[in-house]
Amino acid sequence: MEAIRLGTEGLDDDGLVEQFESCRLPASRFHHADHIRLAWILLGKMSEQEATDRIVAAIRRFAAHNGISEKYHHTITLAWMRLVAAARRATPEAQDFESFAAQHAELFDVKALTRFYSAEQLSSSGARAGWIEPNLGELP
Repeated sequence: MEAIRLGTEGLDDDGLVEQFESCRLPASRFHHADHIRLAWILLGKMSEQEATDRIVAAIRRFAAHNGISEKYHHTITLAWMRLVAAARRATPEAQDFESFAAQHAELFDVKALTRFYSAEQLSSSGARAGWIEPNLGELP
C-alpha cells in the first residue's frame, strides 16, 4: 500500500481522540487519513450511531475552534462514517489501524464519494447542512 498522509501517527488511539476532541491538535496535522483513523477508533469503542454522533460533535467543535466552521459538511461526514463502519464490519480481524488501512486503501481516496454522489448533489447547501441520500450508488 502506498503510504498514507497521517498527521497524527505519533499519537496512540486514545491520544488522538483526546487531542482532537479537546481541540489541542493543530488543524494542520489533521488530514483525511486522520479523519478515517478517528472514525475507525470511535467505531471500535461504541455503536455506529454513538460514534457518528460523537464525531459530528467533535468535528464541528474542532472546525469552530479553528475558525473554519464553514468547512464542516454533514453529508460527507456521515457518508464517510458509513464507509468506515462497513469496512470495519468486513474485516473484524484488523485489530490495529495499520492493518485496517492496508486492507481498505479505497478509504484513503478523498474522491471516493463520487461513486455515490454527483458533484452537484454533494456541493449543495442541503448536503452541507444536513443528510442527503446518494444519487449515484447506494452506500453500505
